[in-house]
Amino acid sequence: MHRTPELFQNLRGLIDRGRRKHKRTGRFLLLGSASVDLLQQSGESLAGRISYLELGPFDALEIPPGDLEALWTRGGFPPSYLAASDAASFRWRQNFIRTYLERDIPQFGPRLPAETLRRLWTMLAHNQSELLSAANLARALGVDNKTVARYLDLLVDLLLVRRLQPWHRNSGKRLVKSPKIYVRDSGIVHALLRLPTREDVLGHPVVGGSWEGFVIESLVAAAPEGTEANFYRTSAGAEVDLVLTLPGDGLWAIEIRRSSAPKLGRGRPQAPQASGPNRSGQSMCYQNRTSLRASDRTRRGSRNPAAKR
Repeated sequence: MHRTPELFQNLRGLIDRGRRKHKRTGRFLLLGSASVDLLQQSGESLAGRISYLELGPFDALEIPPGDLEALWTRGGFPPSYLAASDAASFRWRQNFIRTYLERDIPQFGPRLPAETLRRLWTMLAHNQSELLSAANLARALGVDNKTVARYLDLLVDLLLVRRLQPWHRNSGKRLVKSPKIYVRDSGIVHALLRLPTREDVLGHPVVGGSWEGFVIESLVAAAPEGTEANFYRTSAGAEVDLVLTLPGDGLWAIEIRRSSAPKLGRGRPQAPQASGPNRSGQSMCYQNRTSLRASDRTRRGSRNPAAKR
């Protein structure tokens, strides 16, 4: 759909004529690899006539439990995850990155330098799960802050990067205001950093940030529609990796660790106090052999199905 945005104007007339003839909804299925905001730049949003559904790559709930490590290493794009070997999977991801940079992205506006975008994408992978520092990125790329912001907005709109905003309430604490940045697919993270196998990833400093992003994408996909995802960090360094605000204002504070013997971080005792009376629960997600688990020792509050999944 992103390649032919002019179809939106034609569909408006077809949908309206169909309504007058009492034709049911669901007559058209449109596919596109970009966010709603980017597609709406066509000038016709079809407001009131269209419903959007984001279909991400495979997540942890859609594969056999024993394949979790392969999903994390290869990512969730079907050709990569289902490839016959790690080498074939890695080759597909490298080709995907090159094709996307050289052919797909230029269709969304003025031609952007593919090499600069690749360097930015790679730098974001190196800084997976870190706070965004636009000034540092701009300095490394030799561009200004506005250019970095424009490139980053594009990667977010293309669903390639997640910009996780900090959680704010009237807590009386000094909280950070910068978002955290994640390349959304772990397999793409590893391909950008030239890490073709699980052993390569485990020996690289990005292993913790890669695992954190992988878990966040799985939890966000499992959460009920309308859930808001944030993180919590104070200026003193207390942090919770993921805060999910569920419909109805239920709140889950989640810590993510790639360890068989995880320990609570500094933010855990403080975050509930800052969250106020609507706190619903806490959980720790950690890697144990080949499974993703939520620790019962740290789960409190109401039993929320989304947090258990």
